[in-house]
Amino acid sequence: MPHFIAEYSANLQDSVDFQDLFEQVNDFLGNTGVFPLGGIRSRAIRLDQYRVADGKHDYAFVHMTLKVGSGRDLETRQKVATELFAVIEQFFQPLKAERLLAVSFEMTELDPVLNFKSNNIHQFLKNQA
Repeated sequence: MPHFIAEYSANLQDSVDFQDLFEQVNDFLGNTGVFPLGGIRSRAIRLDQYRVADGKHDYAFVHMTLKVGSGRDLETRQKVATELFAVIEQFFQPLKAERLLAVSFEMTELDPVLNFKSNNIHQFLKNQA
């Protein structure tokens, strides 16, 4: 954990370099000292069926979620979320200057009991060090 998920309107397909966004997000999250690098995952989900506002213009949207494991206090989560949203806003600012775009972000904390994981990446990275 964490998992960063970007859901986006299909009309952004050719306008957003999600790999660049993910590089910035993963670097930021890895450098916070809050999350282990081996647990960070980022992905984008294109949505072909959507409607924004009145549907009369070429509106676009990106909604991002950061799912984190439980156990971090609210102050830590709020600091990470606020700083990550600043990274996101800076990334999308040039596109917002060109078109109608809604950008939203939320952090959610997963249930500590109903969250299951299996991962051999942590050990791999530890062995690389």
